[in-house]
Amino acid sequence: HVQLVESGGGSVQAGGSLRLSCAASGDRYYSYCMGWFRQVPGKEREGVAAFSRPYGRKYYVDSVKGRFFISQDNAKNTLYLQMDSLEPEDTAMYYCAAGAGGLSLRIDDYTYWGQGTQVTVS
Repeated sequence: HVQLVESGGGSVQAGGSLRLSCAASGDRYYSYCMGWFRQVPGKEREGVAAFSRPYGRKYYVDSVKGRFFISQDNAKNTLYLQMDSLEPEDTAMYYCAAGAGGLSLRIDDYTYWGQGTQVTVS
C-alpha cells in the first residue's frame, strides 16, 4: 500500500506561482509512476503531469507545458509540482497519485490517490 498526502495549495493571482508537494509512504513498488491530476466540480479528473521514478522521465498535458514542472526528492520520497504563470483555468482540486505501471496520465493506471489540495487562481 501507498499513502499520499498533498500540501501547498492555496489562492494566488493570475501570473503567480505555487508549489505542490506530495509526501509518499509505503511500498515503493506501487509508486513507480507518480502523477498529478486535477478536477473541477462537474468535470472529469484530468491528468496534468507524470513522473516515472525509475527513469526520471516526465510527461505533461499540453495545457501546462512550459508552466508546470514535476520533480521528486527521492531521499524524502516526495513529489513536487511547481506551477508558474498560473491562469484562472488552472483552478481545481489537485490530486497526487501513484501506480506500478509506466509513465501515464490515464486515471486507470493509478492505484493510490491522495485527498487533494485546492488551488484557486483569480
